[in-house]
Amino acid sequence: MTSIEPTAASETDICCAGAECDLLPTVEADVLADTFKALADPTRVRLLRYLAESDAGTACACHLPDALGISQPTLSFHMRKLHDAGLVARDKRGRWVHWTVRPEALAGIKTFLDLAPRSADRCC
Repeated sequence: MTSIEPTAASETDICCAGAECDLLPTVEADVLADTFKALADPTRVRLLRYLAESDAGTACACHLPDALGISQPTLSFHMRKLHDAGLVARDKRGRWVHWTVRPEALAGIKTFLDLAPRSADRCC
């Protein structure tokens, strides 16, 4: 009769402890997810950057379609997504809307993306 010898644990059997912090609250995670969804479209990323780099910190909707090569209805659709995510503010001036990036909305994203691993040593 043959005996079964115990084998040494493989690296896949090693378990690492989780972070010693609370999970991100659901409400904050929902807000971040909505923001990332709004930025998951190249046209919206281009719009946000265009607004952020505009000379006055704002841009009139009348200039955006030509600058980005999109139609006015497409602009309205994308700006609504950015506005609903809280990334831009609008100011109606006469018949035109002027759009501005909301830096405080970007601060939360920046903080989240600046997360760094605690240590270069990994247990797994």
